[in-house]
Amino acid sequence: MTGTDGAWLPDAARERLARFSSSGVRTSLLSVAGAVGVESVGLTPVAEVMGCIVQQIGWTGLSGYGTGAAYGLGQVNFQPYVEALYRGYNTALARMTAEAAAMGADGVVGVRLTRSHLGQSAQEFVALGSAVRAQSRHRPTQPFTAVLPGQDVAKLMQSGWVPARIGIGIAVEAQYLDWRSRNQMGILAGNTEVSGPTDLITRVRHRARDTFGRHAAETQADGAIVSDIQLRTWDQELNNAVLLCAESKVFGTAISRFRDDPRPARSSALTIMPLR
Repeated sequence: MTGTDGAWLPDAARERLARFSSSGVRTSLLSVAGAVGVESVGLTPVAEVMGCIVQQIGWTGLSGYGTGAAYGLGQVNFQPYVEALYRGYNTALARMTAEAAAMGADGVVGVRLTRSHLGQSAQEFVALGSAVRAQSRHRPTQPFTAVLPGQDVAKLMQSGWVPARIGIGIAVEAQYLDWRSRNQMGILAGNTEVSGPTDLITRVRHRARDTFGRHAAETQADGAIVSDIQLRTWDQELNNAVLLCAESKVFGTAISRFRDDPRPARSSALTIMPLR
């Protein structure tokens, strides 16, 4: 599909860019604290930016490996599904970043990543954030992206760190409900751990976190901050057996150090009191 690298922008985005250039009005999705925070470290809010994609995500099929294969049950192959999720999130991020770059922005903060079902197998992936521009002669070669809100970006930069880009880790696994787990879920089992789902959820969360860490390392960043860990579980009938499925997603921001001194820079305190 054309535009997955972010170079392509839809007509609606080009219209937003035209209004931005002609009106001079600056908008953002930042809170008061977030806007003041980024301003305190030399970043000026420019405009809210968005990227989206609607994908058809269908049945992935069966394969003869994994848990249950020894019993002739087979297993769902989730790899195409995982690749579709990455494609959705990454394309939305790339299009959002391309819009920010076209505005002359140096980064996007407070990014919200959402995924919505539009009916049948169509799903929409959206990246929405606030573009900011550096008030400095030293500008990044490409816009950075951060899930972190504006005030957290300010705290990072005051302490010698800068956000690099958003990192995502996704893992999906499944296993059949074995006899042991069935007994543990029985009406006479009482309050007891169900070993099968525990093992599955622990494993899929570990894989998602591990993938997130590897993706952050690929950016040559010095660290990463996890902002959200999501989990979705479901079960389905397959080959006259119950298949337990789990999907875990990790969202965060890879960060790099630009100052060797670990002590935060001195800055005057600013108190903001909301009036209720």
